[in-house]
Amino acid sequence: MTATATDGPPAEVLAALADPTRWEVLRLLGEAGEGTATTLAAALPVSRVAVTKHLGVLDRAGLVGSRKVGREVRFRVDPRPLQDAGRRLEALAAAWDARLARLKALAEAAESG
Repeated sequence: MTATATDGPPAEVLAALADPTRWEVLRLLGEAGEGTATTLAAALPVSRVAVTKHLGVLDRAGLVGSRKVGREVRFRVDPRPLQDAGRRLEALAAAWDARLARLKALAEAAESG
């Protein structure tokens, strides 16, 4: 079964975004354009090994991509999973807004009738 705009965002993306350190890694990469585990660790209160593990989670969720330059692995943000999650969450919010509007209309009709 394929996902549609009304399905929820992929669980792997939401799980990856649930950690504040991973949010910070994404923010740093977004500002810098790209970075290595070493440069990211220098800006964070965690070790390079921890940053590497966080980058692995972000990579599996499709939120970052990497390329090898010499001995370095440079990471960059891939905005597509974030954009997709945003669209799906907006569709979910719109569906709930419509349900709540119908419920309000029913309550108001019952109250006046």
